[in-house]
Amino acid sequence: MSGRTNRRKFLQTTALTGVGFWVAGGAKAAESKSANEKIQFACIGVEGKGSSDSRDAGRHGDVVAICDVDSERLEKAASRFPNAKKFFDYREMLEKMGDKIDAVTVSTPDHSHAPASAMAMRMGKHCFCQKPLAHSVYEARRMGELARENNVATQMGNQGTSLSGLRRGAAVVQAGALGKVTEVHVWTNRPIWAQGGPAPQPKPVPKNLKWDLWLGPAAYRPYGEGYHPFSWRGWWDFGTGALGDMACHTANLAYMALDMRNPTSIEAQDSGNNKQSYPKWSIIKFEFPATDKRDGFTMTWYDGGKLPDKKLFEGRELSDSGSLIVGEAGKMFSPNDYGAKWELLGDIKEPKVEFTKSPGHFTEWAQAIKGGEPARSNFPDYASSLAETILLGNLAIWAGKKVEWDAENLKATNAPEVEPLIHPHYRDGWKL
Repeated sequence: MSGRTNRRKFLQTTALTGVGFWVAGGAKAAESKSANEKIQFACIGVEGKGSSDSRDAGRHGDVVAICDVDSERLEKAASRFPNAKKFFDYREMLEKMGDKIDAVTVSTPDHSHAPASAMAMRMGKHCFCQKPLAHSVYEARRMGELARENNVATQMGNQGTSLSGLRRGAAVVQAGALGKVTEVHVWTNRPIWAQGGPAPQPKPVPKNLKWDLWLGPAAYRPYGEGYHPFSWRGWWDFGTGALGDMACHTANLAYMALDMRNPTSIEAQDSGNNKQSYPKWSIIKFEFPATDKRDGFTMTWYDGGKLPDKKLFEGRELSDSGSLIVGEAGKMFSPNDYGAKWELLGDIKEPKVEFTKSPGHFTEWAQAIKGGEPARSNFPDYASSLAETILLGNLAIWAGKKVEWDAENLKATNAPEVEPLIHPHYRDGWKL
């Protein structure tokens, strides 16, 4: 029996008496019976969001390996996890430490989410990956498929999914409080990084940065200021723009409430796309068809200072970020990135609803690893399709026209020019 199989069977078997159970209105956390039951984590990307993700891993088990392409960031994390093995290349880490790792966290720039997560899942490792899960639509779908094929516990880092306010709000919409929903509006204060300009001039690579590893599957380009460590979000090759950065949070309430999957078309207005950096602002309209559970509706996304029509808010002051779900009977306004705070607009009352409370976002995943219920934002059932829906907006920006979308076949039927964005090409040495 392989080492990985031994580890997985041991975790699930020993957790049977301690794994938590969830009921409407409450939750009981898993209880470890011995030190040997601890989940052994490897963390890929350990600063920025990776700092809190690795700390969460340390609170739920033992961090046995850490990986980062920046030596300064790696050493900073090593001070928190002195017993963890250090690596610059996650491929080397997984190959050398595979029999000692149960689960991985992936907190890298967007373009490395899928290849790192896919390698781990194919090795039978449970996977937590930061939003927006992937860099491309195909990667997002494939990650859900890989999680199911390899029977691993997964979760995306859209932490609002675990908040009771968001879950209650989604249940209120599903209970029919707003009547027939006709439109959704979602807006953000992003970008808060440079966007819409040309590529920076080449500069010498900083001594602390492994530039080739940072590029990973992306096409080679010289290092320049404005990529690492934060503004990569604004570049087509590495990030997913304001939409990818925030919509998996800010559109999450509407997604949960309306099962917001598989739009039939997407159309964008923007400040101009130079095919290097995302536009300074964009407005993107998604059209969703009716299903057996709800009517069709539109969702409009706004970034870069653009906002919905103030008349929609019935005298309420618009927040910098938030969402509005518009129904024929009333509206739900959330002035919050995470959808946890909201109010009903119009002559309607909040119905009494039931929903399942969460023990905590990361805790959901840790319990799932030990054989408990899947985390709500697991890849196959939730996160993969959420990320796929959101990332479609960038196809419309690239095409500069209304994109007709065939979700079943992952095809933009009238825009073959976006195919490289749907199915990206990886550099030699990197694979999905």
